[in-house]
Amino acid sequence: MNVRKFRGATAREVLRKVKETLGPDALILSNRPVADGVEITAIASAEEVEFIPQQVRESPPPQKPVQSTPVEMAEVMEEIRRMRSLLEEQLAGFAWSDLSRREPMKLLAMKKLLGAGFSPKLSRQMTDKMPNFPSERESLEWLKTAVGRNVNVANPETDIVDRGGVYAIVGPTGVGKTTTTAKLAARCVVRHGADKLALVTTDSYRIGAHEQLRIYGRILGVPVHAIKEAADLNLILNELKDKHLVLIDTIGMSQKDQKVIDQVAMLSGCEMDVERILLINATSGGDTLDDVVRAYRGSGLGGCILTKVDEAIGIGASLDVILRHKMVLHFIANGQRVPEDIHPANAKYLVERAFRAFREDSPHAMQESEYSMMMAQGLSGNSLGA
Repeated sequence: MNVRKFRGATAREVLRKVKETLGPDALILSNRPVADGVEITAIASAEEVEFIPQQVRESPPPQKPVQSTPVEMAEVMEEIRRMRSLLEEQLAGFAWSDLSRREPMKLLAMKKLLGAGFSPKLSRQMTDKMPNFPSERESLEWLKTAVGRNVNVANPETDIVDRGGVYAIVGPTGVGKTTTTAKLAARCVVRHGADKLALVTTDSYRIGAHEQLRIYGRILGVPVHAIKEAADLNLILNELKDKHLVLIDTIGMSQKDQKVIDQVAMLSGCEMDVERILLINATSGGDTLDDVVRAYRGSGLGGCILTKVDEAIGIGASLDVILRHKMVLHFIANGQRVPEDIHPANAKYLVERAFRAFREDSPHAMQESEYSMMMAQGLSGNSLGA
């Protein structure tokens, strides 16, 4: 059993050393304050422990090795896991208290991020890079600037309406694909004329889906082409290759539906380049949005549009997902009106909107004692630029 001791100025620093040296499955045996900070004793993994020293139970060790049954060994390993979990929780609380004493503005920043709906992972990444400012105003100003700098919004040169091309509007059911397609189509007609635009729908499942887009098409003076399979799509796109902008309204389905893979394959396999624009629902939670991005990502994903902003209390979770997956955000949609309720993405507005959602009196807001639990969920991750 290879027992190692680690020292550092803070518990968080020492925990990072433990994980870097012994790996994520390291078992923490003890921790204690020392003159220059904190000392933690750990081993590489719980599996290296052949038995639990009996002195832990205040009795002398056995003179002979005891042959344990598989059931007894399973109980021992479960006890070790519980001990590890308890120690990590205690160390997390210790690290949180240490942070509040040494860097109170970082503590405030983390509370603001978590309260606004950002994930613990991104909150840790941001506060790790944050200087220890003397005032709350400076801290929050730096924090908003850092978050805003990492929101990758499309600039006028990359506006899909002005740039042109073929774009498929994709996403789960009910996220607003047909309405968003109509909004983008209206912007194109205003800027470039109806003859420069073509609309295509692959949605043959929903009753009235074709008709809804055709109504928008009639209003705009643009025909709508319906297709059912990849071969039809290639033929239609070849006929429309002289158009400035082609928008494809796709079938809405759950991100867990296996047909999503077929849809991505159909769009990726076209003879012409088709960029997929993923719609992100601002009212959805972070875990759900992560699941959506994982289902729809891959080569050919040209960015996203944030929809239903008008229905969301906070947009921290959706911004968090866009940030962590490094997606280009083209537009935000905040209503049903066509074409008024769609706007180019503005990082400063989005950040201000996200932090306005922070409410200490919310029933979903964490209590002071609960913040420390976030420290136990891991200290590593890909860094974002600040």
